Amino acid sequence: MVKKFGAKKPELSELSRVRDRITFLYLEHAKLNRQDSAISVADSRGTAFVPAAIVSVLMLGPGVDVTHRAMELIGTSGMGVVWVGEQGVRQYAYGRPLNHSSRLLEAQAKLVSNNRSRVAVARKMYQMRFPDQDVSQLTMQELRGKEGSRVRRVYQEQSQKTKVPWSRREYNPNNFDAGTPINKALTAAHQALYGLSYSVIAAMGASAGLGFVHTGHDLSFVYDFADLYKAEISIPIAFKIAAEFGNEKDIGTRTRLAMRDAFANGKLLSRMVTDLKDILGVDETAIDVGVINLWDDRMGLQKFGVQYHELQKDSGL
Repeated sequence: MVKKFGAKKPELSELSRVRDRITFLYLEHAKLNRQDSAISVADSRGTAFVPAAIVSVLMLGPGVDVTHRAMELIGTSGMGVVWVGEQGVRQYAYGRPLNHSSRLLEAQAKLVSNNRSRVAVARKMYQMRFPDQDVSQLTMQELRGKEGSRVRRVYQEQSQKTKVPWSRREYNPNNFDAGTPINKALTAAHQALYGLSYSVIAAMGASAGLGFVHTGHDLSFVYDFADLYKAEISIPIAFKIAAEFGNEKDIGTRTRLAMRDAFANGKLLSRMVTDLKDILGVDETAIDVGVINLWDDRMGLQKFGVQYHELQKDSGL
């Protein structure tokens, strides 16, 4: 029997509040790993253990080697990570979008903050799923019902095609193995699709939490975005894997590998980037990568990096 190390993923309520955490911890010339709910830090002097939930930001200097297990814990504990130069004098990398422009984020925030524009974006996303029908006048309730019927139809069609029995979608987030083979395959496939969707949203500089259909969760927009591709990608793959490997215990692994292969040619990734810009109404030429300006309520955008002088008011003399 192989012993498994590590504690379960903490609930948000279990994590220390930000104001109660150590501001930052700087490390260099050390190897970081995971031991239960702590980051083990090993260097020439020995090994120390740092509870992950008590540090706000981990600054990694030269000579640091971090394991995947350590990064997994860092992510689930809400700790920020910054790769820096010696003694933190330079910042090299952190969890920053590949696209350094805030244009998509600003457009998204504006659209989601107005009911009329929010509904318009939601309709646009539903229209992508019903290209031959006009949904411009449907209410959100009508759109949800229409989408529900479409997804149920896709499930039935895939069931008939693959001969995999289907009754209903069942998902227990706390017990993956409790599901039927097809439900386990669907869970694994959807999770992989969520991962790719999250990567595109983050890389492009949009917000994962500002959803138009889903709301109230830090991944609301991820769920919105991934739903565009489930009927075409994750659902068919899940039924195919369930038909071929339904009796195997590692059906989740099989499904993830199949999803990886489906992502491999890059066509879906490229399409997602285009779709994201279209959904938020921002074209390629409008995104100025690496450009930063100063905002002015009267004069519009002003140049950054200019030494401005105090304006002298006319005294009238």
